[in-house]
Amino acid sequence: MTDHEVDVLVVGAGPTGLTAAGDLARAGRSVTVLERWPTENPSSRAFATMARTLEVLGARGLADDVLALGYHAPRVRLFAGAQIDLTHLDSPYPFVLVAPQTNVDAALRRYALAEGADIRRGTQVIALDQDADGVSVTAGPKDDDDPAHRQTWRSRYVIGADGAHSTVRTLVGAGFPGKTVLTSIMLADVKLAHGPTGGGLTVAAPGDVLGFLAPYGRHDPDGSWYRAMVWDRGHQVPDNEPVENAEIVDVLARGMRTDYGVIEVSWKSRFHCDERQVEQYRHGRVFLAGDAAHVHSPMGGQGMNTGIQDAANLAWKIDAVLGGADEGLLDTYQAERHPIGKRVLLQSGLLARAATLHPRPARWLRNLLAPRLLRIPAVRDLVAGSFAGTTLRYGRRGLVGTRATQIPLVEGRLTELQRTGAFVLVRERGTPPVEAPGMLQAERTDSGPAVLVRPDGYIGWAGSSAHAPARIVEPAATRAG
Repeated sequence: MTDHEVDVLVVGAGPTGLTAAGDLARAGRSVTVLERWPTENPSSRAFATMARTLEVLGARGLADDVLALGYHAPRVRLFAGAQIDLTHLDSPYPFVLVAPQTNVDAALRRYALAEGADIRRGTQVIALDQDADGVSVTAGPKDDDDPAHRQTWRSRYVIGADGAHSTVRTLVGAGFPGKTVLTSIMLADVKLAHGPTGGGLTVAAPGDVLGFLAPYGRHDPDGSWYRAMVWDRGHQVPDNEPVENAEIVDVLARGMRTDYGVIEVSWKSRFHCDERQVEQYRHGRVFLAGDAAHVHSPMGGQGMNTGIQDAANLAWKIDAVLGGADEGLLDTYQAERHPIGKRVLLQSGLLARAATLHPRPARWLRNLLAPRLLRIPAVRDLVAGSFAGTTLRYGRRGLVGTRATQIPLVEGRLTELQRTGAFVLVRERGTPPVEAPGMLQAERTDSGPAVLVRPDGYIGWAGSSAHAPARIVEPAATRAG
């Protein structure tokens, strides 16, 4: 017996699951989100929202909500004076937004609910079975083993966005290969008597300890609260070992080589970080996204951002297939997002290893080369674009597969047109509208070609507007004008 039937069942009400649910509900699909935790977690590890993610939020009318409550960090200051300079980014958001993940969660939750998604908290998935037509999911109240309290959902597709310890991943039998790379990392929100000068995010890595500070800015009226991350090579203990305020104060001062005067510690946590990625994001009618598909070092702040972009890539494809597109389109989720996840693991891992180098000669070489390389404009922009997500693309060459955000239009911005969730045809400058009933259209002001922009903001086709298709459903890497 089936208690509920929906088009898509999303497991996990974090930023990844909420993005997918909102996008699918916006497209008119029935969506239920099951979240095992009965209440929202007021504390979270993620605090950095990158430029590309802000563009994704802007295309849903949400960017202003989160921008108003965070600090706009124009650069990340690394060891020995090296810095990642974001001020040259080709984006409306040439900075990293520092704000608690709860702000992003709240905006995405409002979005999903406003579009009609049904969010059910305190409900844990127990069993999953799929066949040729759909997926049956059994779920019940968290920590309640009474079979009488369980219900069954039937859906065409399931998105597992239930985090690093994903139940959905376990139920589909997907491995999670990888390894632990850092242990006994501590996060805390700290109030400082006087923080670092110069603005931005600050990383200090003298060898045996690691210190990191990110100001909360406008989220913090008196400007004294920071998110701190610290690590001590000489004190490696299990995650469940209590974190004492004195430990935070001591390691932060040694890491930064400065005592900034910790006045208060409001929240603290100890954890370890793994580098893991599932081999397949798709398992029949079940898809893994966000931390359920990949986890990595917190260095670089990529986790939440990558998950949101997983969801934006996947949701429109599920909607298209539900609307009659070839089901092979769903395989492009793996083809496009798995390489991105792999790249994020690599670059986050490289940053973590660089920050925790122990041999003195290796640290000396790092401190010598990093500042010099990051002052070269081409290297500066390459690193900043990869860090911010603005240069990540699908496919290897040409316009197809690149983000379309910065195409200048005669009227308005592309992210405003994208708020309907539809494809957008951007015509060449001076060309009249084409015959395409229901197609959103705009005219560009530069000399570029016509492009068809997918609902996730990436170019799916480029050529002459006279030959523009009604919509694109093939992989980005295989389409050209």
